[in-house]
Amino acid sequence: MNAFKKESEATVASKDPNVFSKYAWGPFMDFWRTSPLGGIAAIILLLLFLMAVFSKFIAPEDPLTTFPEFFRHGPSWERIFGSDHLGRDILSRVMVGTRTSFLVAFSAVLLSKVIGFSWGVSSGYFGNKFDLISQRFLDILMAFPGVILAMLLLVGVGSGLITVIVAISLTGIAGTTRVIRSVTLSVREMQYVDAARALGASDMRIMTKHIAPQCVAALMVVASVSLGGAIFSEAALGFLGMGVPPPSPSLGNMLGGVLGDAYKPPWWMVIYPGLAITLVVLAFNLFGDGLRDHLDPRLRGKLD
Repeated sequence: MNAFKKESEATVASKDPNVFSKYAWGPFMDFWRTSPLGGIAAIILLLLFLMAVFSKFIAPEDPLTTFPEFFRHGPSWERIFGSDHLGRDILSRVMVGTRTSFLVAFSAVLLSKVIGFSWGVSSGYFGNKFDLISQRFLDILMAFPGVILAMLLLVGVGSGLITVIVAISLTGIAGTTRVIRSVTLSVREMQYVDAARALGASDMRIMTKHIAPQCVAALMVVASVSLGGAIFSEAALGFLGMGVPPPSPSLGNMLGGVLGDAYKPPWWMVIYPGLAITLVVLAFNLFGDGLRDHLDPRLRGKLD
C-alpha cells in the first residue's frame, strides 16, 4: 500500500510541476515558519557558499596579483574594498578567502563529527569500562582550550591546509561525543532496542539500525553550530600566523598579515575581513539555533 502511494505521488509530481515545487520548498517553508531568523541565516549561508564556490570566476581580479600603483589604495569605484599593503584587491581576497575558510571548516567538521558520532554511539551503548575510560580521555581533551590544543598540534607537525583541518577537527571531537553519548544513553533503554536484542540482533546491527538514526537530529544541530566555531578557529589560527600559509588568502591570515605589517593599519584592511568573519559565524549560529528549534518535537507545537 505504501509503495502504491509513493508511486502515485511520483506520477502526480511528474505531471504537475507545481507539485514538485511544493515538495522541494515544503521543508524550507516549514523551517521558515518555525524560525524566521534561521531561514534568513540559511539564505545568507547559501549566498556565501555560492560566492565561495564560484569565487575564482566572479572575483574582479586575481587575489595573488600585486599592483604597485594601488599600494594601500582606499575604497573607490575601481576597487570597492580598497587594496592591501601589496596592492592586491581586498574584495577578491575576501571572496577567495571565504572559500578557503569554508573548505577548512566543512572538512574539519565532517572529520570531527564522523569520529565523535561513532565514538559517542559506541561509548553510550557499551558502557562499563569502555565508557569510563573514554570519558576520562574526553575530559583531558576538553581541559585544553580549543585554539591552544590546535596550536600545540601545529607547532609539533607544522602548518599547512591538511594540518589545520586535522587540528581544528581534533578540538570538536569531545563535544560531539558527549552529546551523542547522552542521546544514546536514553535511546538504548527504549523497548524496541530490547526487542531487537531479544530477537538475537547483534550489537553492531542495533547500533547502526536502531540507535544511530535516532542521533542524527542531534548531530545535525551540533554540526551546524560547530561550523561557525570552526570558521572562528581557522580565523584565530590564521591571525596568529599558524593557519593556512600565504600567499593563499584566508579571512584569518588577511587580518594577521595586516597587523603584522603595521601597528595601526588602514581601516579597510581590517573592517572588511572582520565583517566577513562576523557574518559567517553569526549566520551559522542562527541557523544552528533555528535547526534545533525545528527538530525538537517539544518545541514544534509551541512554535507552530
